[in-house]
Amino acid sequence: MLRVCVCVSGGGTNLQALMDAIDSGIVTNTQIVRVISNNKNAYALQRAENKGIDAFTISPKDYDNRDLFNAAFLQCVDEAKPDLIVLAGFLVVLPPQMIQKYEGHIINIHPALIPSFCGKGYYGLRVHEAALARGVKITGATVHYVDEGTDTGPILLQKAVEVLPDDTPQALQKRVMEQAEWVILPQAVNMIANGYGKDMRNR
Repeated sequence: MLRVCVCVSGGGTNLQALMDAIDSGIVTNTQIVRVISNNKNAYALQRAENKGIDAFTISPKDYDNRDLFNAAFLQCVDEAKPDLIVLAGFLVVLPPQMIQKYEGHIINIHPALIPSFCGKGYYGLRVHEAALARGVKITGATVHYVDEGTDTGPILLQKAVEVLPDDTPQALQKRVMEQAEWVILPQAVNMIANGYGKDMRNR
């Protein structure tokens, strides 16, 4: 059974998609054991509690410096004894020691087709604003392994989504979530839970 810790900063729609996929049997051999947010008001925490999943808030604002936060965050992750850490809209830079400790066992969902519209500063609506400003006809989402760069780890899955002529950033964000993110994140977790993602970890 793959023990999953999900880190999230906001509403938790990707978390919900993963929980629903586990409940429906689309994702097998998987258990979400903990949800961690840096935002005490994140609705993702309520989603977790509704399912009886341990939910914790670890915010940099509650610590005197980044080192203390990093230590507390890593401890909270360690206590869950995860086999996989899923970053599902988590707007915090991971401590280097966490990336090193869990190398090959952290994945992230990014709302664009990496290497387009990724890296520092590209998150949330900013990604979709940039895609519309560039005039691309196709965008999408990417699940990738996390390394010490920003959106630079090995790609596990991608799914394309059409950009429509009258799209707003909000409309495009919604379509990318519904047609790509909520599909490939559960797929990726299922692949890893059942042994299909292991070859990506050592690339």
